[in-house]
Formats: sequence, C-alpha cells, structure tokens
Amino acid sequence: MTDSAAPPEIVFYEFSTDWFSGNIPTWRQIVERDKPRKILEIGSFEGRSTVWMVEHCTAAAGGDIEIFCVDSWGGGIEHQPGGEIETSMPDVEKRFDRNIEIARTKTPHKAEIRKLKSYSNLALADLIAQRKIEYFDLIYIDGSHQAPDVLTDAVMAFPLLRVGGVMIFDDYLWSMDRPGTQDVLKMPKPAIDAFINIFQRKMNVFRGAPLGQLYTRKIGA
Repeated sequence: MTDSAAPPEIVFYEFSTDWFSGNIPTWRQIVERDKPRKILEIGSFEGRSTVWMVEHCTAAAGGDIEIFCVDSWGGGIEHQPGGEIETSMPDVEKRFDRNIEIARTKTPHKAEIRKLKSYSNLALADLIAQRKIEYFDLIYIDGSHQAPDVLTDAVMAFPLLRVGGVMIFDDYLWSMDRPGTQDVLKMPKPAIDAFINIFQRKMNVFRGAPLGQLYTRKIGA
C-alpha cells in the first residue's frame, strides 16, 4: 500500500470590501482587446483590482506583465476615524501584500508587482524623473477622491501613458455627501471633467460604457 500525495492547499484572497467586481465586464472587454502588459495603478487598497489584473492581463497578453501599485496606505478622508467608511489602513496594507503573493501563484506567467508606498504626486514625479514617458499601456486612477488630487493624478499620469493606451477613472459619480449637498472639491467628477475638457484633442472617452467609471483612450501626445 502506498501513501497518496496530499491535495494542494487552496489559498483564498482576503478582502473586506468589493468596489471592483461590478466593473469587470467592461474591464474584460478592454483587457482582451488591448492586452496591456505595463500597468500603473494609483490607489491599490487591498489589491482586488490588482489581483484581477495579475490573473487576466497575463492570460490576455499570453506572457509576463508589470504593474506599478501606488498607494500611501494611509487612506482617504473617508477612511479616517469618524469617516464614512472608517478603516484600519495597516490591516488593509497587510491584506494587499498577502493577496499579491497569492495572485503570483495563480498564473504561469510572471507578474512583476512594483509596490510604491507613497503619495501619488511624489510617486508620479519619480516616474516622470525616471523617464517612464509613454511607458504604460493602462493607467487606473483610483486614489484620493478629492478633486484637486484627482486632477493632479490625471495631469501627471498623462505623459506616462503611451498613445493608444487606456486611462480609467474610478468613482466618476462618487460623492461622500448627500445629493444636492455635494462639495465639488470633494468629488472626482469635476476634476475628471476638467481634465477631459482640457485634453479633449488628446483623449477620447469610450461611448456606451457604464458611468460608475470613466474609460478613456489617449489619441495624441
């Protein structure tokens, strides 16, 4: 009688929230068409969108990918004590680290994850200084939801995106205030609209996509 090998242990991701899954149908269309291999994510939180990209972008590209994850892991104002979704950010960062390690085991291709623990304006300035100009195929902006920060992220990320690449803005219609009482400086939409209006000859908005996020393509430098 011989001993049979023990089945491999199944390891699951750990998430406390799900703000991403509803976007997957649109993301899947973009990823399968564009096959992005160099990705910049501004705002990674627990890594739910990151691990999805690890699994699906490697499959779509049929090869290795590289993802730069920018986050201070300090949380936005909504995550602070007394905020709308008060959160322990050290625990969030631990879940991100663990989820990324799990994701690396779920693809036969290499996923190089570059964790940049920093405020986004500083991280983007570093990438510009490193001459990562037109380096990225896909940029996902999901950091601070305050209008000045969103506008800064978009403008600084623009030169890092290659012509033909995709820039996705999360929470286009989000506000932490009740309808009719919104503070425009605490919403992504006014900043995204300002960026698109000013860069309208260099960015196209995807038509027909759900407005929970805004999907755009760079058409000129």
